[in-house]
Amino acid sequence: MSRRRPDRATEAGAFSGNTGRAPLTGPQRFLLAGSFLITLGSFAVLPYMSVLLHQRLGLGLGTVGFVLAVASLIQFAGGAVAGPVTGRIGLRRAMLLALGLRTAGFAAFVPGLTSPVLAIGALLLVSAGAALYLPANKAYLVNGGPAARRPRLLAASGSAFNAGMALGPPAAAPLVMGSPGVLFSCVTVLFALVGAGHALLPPEAADRPPGGSSAPPAVGVARGCGPSRPGPSPFVATVLSVYAFMFFQHYLALYAVPRTSAAFYGAVLTGYAALLVVAQPLLAERIAVLSHTAALRWGFGAMAAGMAAIGAGGRPGIAVGGALLCLGEVVLFLKNDLAALARSAAPPASVFGRQRLAAGIGAFASGVVGGQLYAAAESAGSARVFWAAVCLQCLLLPVFLLRRRTARDPGGSRAETA
Repeated sequence: MSRRRPDRATEAGAFSGNTGRAPLTGPQRFLLAGSFLITLGSFAVLPYMSVLLHQRLGLGLGTVGFVLAVASLIQFAGGAVAGPVTGRIGLRRAMLLALGLRTAGFAAFVPGLTSPVLAIGALLLVSAGAALYLPANKAYLVNGGPAARRPRLLAASGSAFNAGMALGPPAAAPLVMGSPGVLFSCVTVLFALVGAGHALLPPEAADRPPGGSSAPPAVGVARGCGPSRPGPSPFVATVLSVYAFMFFQHYLALYAVPRTSAAFYGAVLTGYAALLVVAQPLLAERIAVLSHTAALRWGFGAMAAGMAAIGAGGRPGIAVGGALLCLGEVVLFLKNDLAALARSAAPPASVFGRQRLAAGIGAFASGVVGGQLYAAAESAGSARVFWAAVCLQCLLLPVFLLRRRTARDPGGSRAETA
């Protein structure tokens, strides 16, 4: 009698062979280039939104915080409607609708620079477009192709988005306060041109369930029920992965800038983005053949080590911690998406929409918990306590996920016996 690893068998087996190294098609290359340009334009504006709303339009900080919270909620939780929308109108039309909303939103910012109501409405339009675009974009990218190509495609997509995120803020810095009207006009034209390019994309293949087949996968494998359970829930794993990661995203500046300098913090972020862009494609196929359980251990382990290094303090600790956090992000975020695709009978757009919703829940929870935790650590006289507490959470979260799986399926070991 032998035991097999169902999560490795159902996921890694789909990624064997050489089909993952096939050259990119023309539409795929266009989508990756478009992803970079869209994120470049978005992050030329969105990181400065609090400054524009508060300093230029005179909104109070409490109002600004509420507006940004609502916009974030729409951007993340709105991903849940991507599946029904794309199912009704198709992936290409969904992307065109999303880009139309975002183009209209950025255009409305031009007159909105003198009107808080217009500016807030414009921001909500942009957020609604973002909620719809990303799931449809990823689904079109992997649509109709073999499962073996997904790791490479999703990793390349992540690299394109992260490159735009890294370059957008410095590209817009000279214009954002002095000539914001010119900036918003340029971003509007950019989105209009990218949208026109999307209109020339060929119609996608039928939006099929993962696996490239019109038939749904076996219930026991894809749905996580039946004789074998393929591993922890990708939705819950994504919630907890983003929850842990956002402590770094939200609170590194608060910790690092007073202890080093703003220039060093900026260099860490730039290096982080560059490492992310390079590491995602290089590690994609290695991550694909990991079981979900192993990826959770490696990913959360890297995050825990990164949090500990940051807490050790000093420039070397913060730099090493950032690199370890980057590794954890690459492993967890990509593997959670691949596991979600492999285990769901829903169309890819619906899967990516749910993953987007999970990320929003995790980011919201991290923001709520992190503020209280950091305040408590400072009250105790040492911000290092904060990073130690986050490190401990990163060590415990995979244990929680695996114990939750065992509790949900107490007879799993017998079911896995050959």
